[in-house]
Amino acid sequence: MNRRSLLQLLGGLSILPVLPGTTMASTAHKRVILLELAGANDGLNTVVPFRDDRYHELRPTIGLQQNKTIALDDHFGFHNALQELMPVWEKGNMAVLHGLGYPNPNRSHFKSIALWETGSDGNQARRNGWITHDIEHAYALSQIDAHGISLGGGIDIFNSSGGNWLSMKTAGQFSSRESGNTPPSANSNAAQQNQMMNLLLDRAAALDNSVQQIARKVDNNPHPVRPVGGGPFNAQIAHVINLINSGVDTPVLKITLTGFDTHENQISRHANLLKQLAKGIARLENELRKTDNWDNTLVMSYSEFGRRAGENKSNGTDHGTAAAHFVFGGSVNGGLHGQHPDLGQLLNGDLQHTMDYRALYNSVLTDWLKLSSNTFADYRSDELTALFS
Repeated sequence: MNRRSLLQLLGGLSILPVLPGTTMASTAHKRVILLELAGANDGLNTVVPFRDDRYHELRPTIGLQQNKTIALDDHFGFHNALQELMPVWEKGNMAVLHGLGYPNPNRSHFKSIALWETGSDGNQARRNGWITHDIEHAYALSQIDAHGISLGGGIDIFNSSGGNWLSMKTAGQFSSRESGNTPPSANSNAAQQNQMMNLLLDRAAALDNSVQQIARKVDNNPHPVRPVGGGPFNAQIAHVINLINSGVDTPVLKITLTGFDTHENQISRHANLLKQLAKGIARLENELRKTDNWDNTLVMSYSEFGRRAGENKSNGTDHGTAAAHFVFGGSVNGGLHGQHPDLGQLLNGDLQHTMDYRALYNSVLTDWLKLSSNTFADYRSDELTALFS
């Protein structure tokens, strides 16, 4: 990623206005990388309860035997496609959070990912991205380059009436805007009809300043890297590394690995996805260690839901509820956290969540970013109090 390519990617991005009253001077020394496993990752075949006979009864075809897993203890093992992550695990920089979910789960991709990205559940919906309010109030835009940058997937998780949230997915959004034209007078009908366009132009001008600032830093990146292998996820990993190594100051980045909706032929498809995940995170850790950025970086996975406990007739799994998720980083206290859902206590064939996923959000905001007064403070979990060192 050089200056020219960055400007091409970011040159027409969406931007939200700076939130009035954001006055706390702060620098985003710590960062969060949001890792979306789009399509709904199968937690049971990612962190495998290979000792549980009920697991093998539920999955006689796609269930993994112990020799197809990487043992973590006497009861659980990783899918062997995650082999490249084992150095991260062995360094204690990888945590598994069992049974994340929420009350009254929704099995619609669109609705459930909206709930996860806003910090909602089946009882009450919120409008803004779960992390936006607290980030905007903690980090003054004058002290950072952007509140957040999405390198993959949509920008819905950054939905907000304020802040500076960028997305590389929307390049060219403002490319057709005309410049140099005389604007209509404030009292004209044209001006009234084009208030929204004027607002967009104002936002675009603010975006241009942010992009130029980021571009200058990228231009002087002392440790540039290129994608290793093909595919959009590898490209996103390289972009994240380059942004961080360039000193781009943003507290939130987002990347996405797609394809986890494994209704059929799951065995080979899931293995390929987990290999991509493992390679990407392993490279991220390796490159950020070289520049002393790993200890200040946190990666957390999320997905719209897990998969059904039992396999279907197409050698796959259908939309479910709870699932295990990952947290990576140099300051993470690795290991297994929380309680695995009881496979003998399914609810209509689904896993019952054992930890509200918003407890992770609170832990990230409170214990990682040190924002003790945050939107999810009521969801504090004793099981996550030691997640970070």
